[in-house]
Formats: sequence, C-alpha cells, structure tokens
Amino acid sequence: MRHIYHPAAFDPSLPVDSYWAESAPPLSVELSKLTGDETCDVAVIGAGYTGLSAALHLARDHGVDVRVLERGQPGWAASGRNGGFCCLGGTKASFDTLAGRHGRDEALRFATTQVEAVELVRELSQSEGFDVEAYGEGEIEVAHQRRHVAGLEAESVRMREIYGLDCRVYRKDELRQAGMAMGGGEAALYIPLGFGLHPMKYVRGLAEAAVRRGARVHGDSPVETWQKSDGWHILTTPGGTLRAKTVIVATNGYTPEGLHPGLDGRVLPALTNIITTRPLSEAEREEQGWTTPVPAFDSRTLLHYFRLLPDGRFLLGSRGGLNAAPGSAAGKKADMQKRLARMFPAWANIEISHFWRGFVCLAADLVPHIARLPDDRSVIHALAYHGNGVSMGTWAGRAAARLAVQAAPDDEIVPAVAGQPLPRFPLPGLRTLYLRGAYAAYWLKDEIL
Repeated sequence: MRHIYHPAAFDPSLPVDSYWAESAPPLSVELSKLTGDETCDVAVIGAGYTGLSAALHLARDHGVDVRVLERGQPGWAASGRNGGFCCLGGTKASFDTLAGRHGRDEALRFATTQVEAVELVRELSQSEGFDVEAYGEGEIEVAHQRRHVAGLEAESVRMREIYGLDCRVYRKDELRQAGMAMGGGEAALYIPLGFGLHPMKYVRGLAEAAVRRGARVHGDSPVETWQKSDGWHILTTPGGTLRAKTVIVATNGYTPEGLHPGLDGRVLPALTNIITTRPLSEAEREEQGWTTPVPAFDSRTLLHYFRLLPDGRFLLGSRGGLNAAPGSAAGKKADMQKRLARMFPAWANIEISHFWRGFVCLAADLVPHIARLPDDRSVIHALAYHGNGVSMGTWAGRAAARLAVQAAPDDEIVPAVAGQPLPRFPLPGLRTLYLRGAYAAYWLKDEIL
C-alpha cells in the first residue's frame, strides 16, 4: 500500500492535535481488532461517516451481518478532523455543468439528495440518541471582494430555483449589525439550511449506534491484502482474515494506492488546515463584529471556512499545501495565524489553542461517486465529497447499504450525477503536479491573503 503524500499523514499511531479529539468523550463501546478467520455478508473498509453510516443502515434497516475494518479508530482520519460543517455540497461542479452531463432532472435530483443528506445527519443523531453539539442554523457565504457581490445575488436566485431556499443577501453596511463583520467582507449570503456540529462526537456517535444495532467494528485493523476466490472477498489484516460476499470501500481521501486495482489513480487527496483560538469573551467577539454562530465560508476558490464554537472558540480552516511531512506543520500553522490576523484583525494576537490538518478527497470529474466497480459488481465504492463529507458521506453510506442489499435498481438509489464509477485521473502519477498548478492559478484568481 502506498500514498502520494508523506506516509506520516496516514499513520493512525501519530497523535492529531485537534480540538475535536481533546473535547469529545471517549467511545463507550470497545472496538477490538480483527483476530482469527471471520466471515460476514458485507465488509466495510473505513470507519468514518460513510462506512459507519453504511454499517448502521445495513444492520438496523436490513438485518445484514456487517463488519467494519478500520486502519486506526473511528474518526482518526477526515471524519474527526474536518470543520464540522453539515451543509449542502459534495461537488465542485456547477449545477449547469451537471445538467449538461446528465440532464436537468437528474441535476435537480442530486440537489434534492444534498438537502436530504443534511437532514439525515440530524435525524440519525436524534433517532439513535447521541449528541452532535449542533450549533448555528444555516450557512453563510461572504464575498471577500466587491466584484463577488453580484455573484452572491445570483446565487440567491439559484438557491431558490434549485433548492427551494429563500436566502438573504446582507450588504456591507449591514454586516456588523448581523454579526458578520470581517476584514475584506463586502456582503454575505445567508442560506437557511445546514448547521455546525462536533465532528468527533458525531463519528463516535455513529460508531456506538452501529455497534448497538449489531454491526461489528474492528479498530486497528488495516487491510493489507485483498484477494477474491470462489465468489468470496478475502481481506487480510495483521490480526486475521475477513471473508465477505460484498465489500463497501469508504476510505475517501485516505484511500491507499494498491488497496484494489479498480480504485488506483482515481482519487486525489488535498490538504486542508485548521486552527482554533482559545475561548473568546463576548467583548472580544463584539470588538471584531463576528458574533454569529452560523458556519461560514468565503468566495475564494481556495476557500476559507470559519465558525464560532459553543464555548466561544473561533475555528478557521483553509485549503492548500502539498507538503504533509511532520516538519512542515509549524510553517503552515504560522500561515494560518497570519490569515486569521488579516481576516479578523481584532483577534490578531489571540492565542491559538490547536492546529491540525487532514485530507479532503477530489475526483477527476468533481462529483461524489457511490457505485459498483465495473469489473466486479460486488465491490461498492462511496468516495470523493470535495470537502463536504459530513452530510454527503452520511447519505452515501446509506445509499451504499441499499446498493449492497439491492433494495432497488441502482439508478433509483443513486442519482446519475453520483452513480457512475470513479474515473481514473489522466497520468495519475502526476496528480500532485496537477494540484500544484491549480493552486498557483487559484491563488492569483483569489488574491489569497
């Protein structure tokens, strides 16, 4: 198994200094390593939102004997490191692009799926009885330059036409009163769908619910080899072997090359970086003018995303960077502090409590993929959420579960936008070079701070 970044970034034994890991209660269930030779109906690789949602729905809704194999512990990868935005998303392709590929009806169907995905997260936490620390209703997009204001106005119209959402555009002179004042902010679009949550509480809640419903989740059980014989998939881990008729791959940006030939060269992990401040007093929040609890992002292509947390901390995240080696972390943390100072100058000297980073997952065609492999329909992959995996990953897990039990024809379960197998990147060995070129172009376009 190999990765296209420094191997330390994929090592679950290395601690992640995230606020989420520090503040979430430990798992209340014991997740043992896989030992010996075991058999199940469906094996799931990856215990993040997608894999655990698949396992929960398979066990609870379909009575399937399902086991999950996780390289580390649930949430050690992207599902425990993200910004906690449960919102619309999953694709970087525009609605018009999707309509051009698949027709307007299928593009609208995918839009409906995005709305369902947000509500599914809320429904699961309520029906399974775990706290995700939901905070802030809706989502905000901030125009970071005057030339982007017209884009917000057009986006407001599209939100009504595509999603049926009534949005509001706040002008520059309204931002402080609305609690949305920041350096460079020219206007803001309020989208009345979505919320912030605690990612680690959510992923651990899913794990506990899946186990309670009958799924078996094995931590510290990386898949080292994968073979197939007489219709059985044979997944070998350091402690044992798991045989299954069907496999769901839910490893997203942490998918190693060599896991399965049908997945090699088909995903592009991209680094994202996050800092959190110490808790800010009410007076400090008022001084800056950012007091809203609603999760927000700006209009850059290499966007910043930010939100106040329930204890008053401020979280700022940013895409970018190609060096995932441990020694590069200090420089990226300093860069994030500079961004905070320029975007929120009243907080320039505020103490940073945590810095961490991880990978989002991109596909060549910029859409998620929940589908069977063309050469083996008993292998289902659910991957590539383009930085919006909280909601879309959860929905994709449920869809993968339905594909596994053939609850309906595949095209009825997954919209055409997301229902195709992952395409291979051209010359996949050059994926990080593609990313380097894109970053350079986006920096010029965005005028990154």
